[in-house]
Amino acid sequence: MPAAAGAPNRGQPPGAWAGSGQRESLAESPALARVVAFFEGLQPADLDRMATIYAPGACFKDPFNEVVGVEAVRGVFAHMFQSLHNPRFVVTRVLGQGSHAFLTWEFRFRFQRHSPQQEQCILGATHLVLDEQGRIAVHRDYWDAAEELYEKLPVLGALMRWLKRRASQ
Repeated sequence: MPAAAGAPNRGQPPGAWAGSGQRESLAESPALARVVAFFEGLQPADLDRMATIYAPGACFKDPFNEVVGVEAVRGVFAHMFQSLHNPRFVVTRVLGQGSHAFLTWEFRFRFQRHSPQQEQCILGATHLVLDEQGRIAVHRDYWDAAEELYEKLPVLGALMRWLKRRASQ
């Protein structure tokens, strides 16, 4: 786990890590530390443990998926492992308050067909809401699919870069 998750206020403005009032900061909570460690170490064999990380009716949304339930969330991650070489998450920042957490991350992987030798990196953020048992009830990923993914593909990338140039004129 990155030092940021376990070291409140290291280089951050006062209150960036702290929860409100007397409540424990979520950024320092064992539940959030467990979630971050799960994502950073995620391997295909870990998909069988999804019910220990996600609540039964968990909602998951990213630019490509919107699903409800542990098995549906498991399916999103199973597809990731089937479609990409060596996918992994590096959490770079953890902020929390109450039952809410916000993570920034790097998603590193290799395409299976296009330039499989070249590692790709997508930068993104996640809003999590944890339930009373410390499991994820809501998981919403935010990242720019056009810039972070489509522009890296051979034919589609050329088109996306052209559209971006045209839109900025």
